[in-house]
Amino acid sequence: MIKRYQSNHRMSQAVVHNGVAYLAGQVGETHEDVVEQTRTALKEIDALLAEVGSDKSKILMATIWLADMADFEAMNSVWDAWVDQANPPSRATGEAKLAAPEYRVEIIVTAAV
Repeated sequence: MIKRYQSNHRMSQAVVHNGVAYLAGQVGETHEDVVEQTRTALKEIDALLAEVGSDKSKILMATIWLADMADFEAMNSVWDAWVDQANPPSRATGEAKLAAPEYRVEIIVTAAV
């Protein structure tokens, strides 16, 4: 069975299948700097994980896209305070052109439910 959350004509914010939650990329508000955008994105991830019956201790994989790798340390300062230290996921971070020039970070996670 596939269950979709917060869906519209284009996409779902989360999809759960066979006990795995696939979250759409989460971003911050465009007026925020990378630190605040990271905080906002992680807050959205927490909310989505709760909605599907999971939490950050069950994250399997995280993919983080930065508009500029110069923001790597600033983003990590927020990530390191947020991530479950006892259950860190596998993770990849790269630089990419994001959907809007104001976006500094986008975070995508896959988690067990």
